Amino acid sequence: MNIPAVFDSIRPYEPSELPAVYDRLLSDSQFQKVVAFVMPGHDINQVAAMMHACKDNLQFQRTFCYTFLEQLLSKASTGCDMDCEAIDIAQRYTFVSNHRDIVLDAALLDKLLIDAQCTTTTEIAIGDNLLTLPWVKDLARVNKSFIVERSLSPRQMLVASKRLSEYMHFAVKEKHENLWIAQREGRAKDSDDRTQPAILKMMAMGGEGDALQRLLALHIVPLAISYEYDPCDYLKAAELQRRRDEEHFQKLPGEDVLSMQTGIMGYKGKIHYHAAKCIDDYLLSLPADTPRTELFDMVAEHIDREIHRHYRIYANNYVALDMLRGDGANSNHYSAQERKNFEGYIEQQLQKIQLAQPDWTFLRQQMLLMYANPLINHLNTLP
Repeated sequence: MNIPAVFDSIRPYEPSELPAVYDRLLSDSQFQKVVAFVMPGHDINQVAAMMHACKDNLQFQRTFCYTFLEQLLSKASTGCDMDCEAIDIAQRYTFVSNHRDIVLDAALLDKLLIDAQCTTTTEIAIGDNLLTLPWVKDLARVNKSFIVERSLSPRQMLVASKRLSEYMHFAVKEKHENLWIAQREGRAKDSDDRTQPAILKMMAMGGEGDALQRLLALHIVPLAISYEYDPCDYLKAAELQRRRDEEHFQKLPGEDVLSMQTGIMGYKGKIHYHAAKCIDDYLLSLPADTPRTELFDMVAEHIDREIHRHYRIYANNYVALDMLRGDGANSNHYSAQERKNFEGYIEQQLQKIQLAQPDWTFLRQQMLLMYANPLINHLNTLP
């Protein structure tokens, strides 16, 4: 396929580029250490042979990523499934999901699409702030990731956003790929998941026609991701206190890496993905004269309703809301043992927080909000 050169710096690697990238990865000492950790019992020569046998990115995902995720889920979850009955997996979509985990949101979607017999996975939007190491950037692009450039001047950002949007339209229309992008930049630390209209504005910078037609061309599917336990909950609570207390808050070196490691390896309990109906019909129902200034807010609110409506609600969510409000209004949704287990879990996670002056009342409240907000938002969608 003839891919415009303007996309070369942000697109996933093409199959013809993979052998050279494999060799670059295999010669990197940090990559070798990661391989030794995730593939014990395989020497680097075996891994090299396996990599070079993968002639395209999807083969790489099936050989390495799928196997790794199966092994991970057997240890870190009690089940991971997806409801995709509302969509036709033979078609191509742009999945817009709530952001639960830096790495796993898209990775698990890809595994679940393979399980559903989809003939491809997704190309994954990933911020360049997570790709500071050359080997990580290489691996991400082998794994069908395209790069969202950040920390640019306003002029540079405009150019980069336009290029990103044009690439997304090209990937859906010409490459016939699915896409995944988070509904917002960064995870919602309190799990109050809201779509940033700016994400939709970026998506409408590429393609043809008016803004509505450009959104239609991407075939957006709201995707709800529900975790029973969030292994990063204590890290998010600590960050929320630091953001409250530090006038010039900045993440510490290695914080993103720690969040990635904790999110991947930590215990998650049950995991559920739910693909809502593609929003094309909703977009077509909007008045043709809808002002552009209102369009993106309306579409963001629709995506939010669909995500909130399709959350899977666990006992933890009901317990958290009752603990937050100091009552037992939802006690018919959980047992006394389930409440005791969750209370113990919260205390256990709080003890992992390392702050010079921890505000335990605030931290506990933030932890409970993370589990209560999905339920609050879900209830607000019910008739």
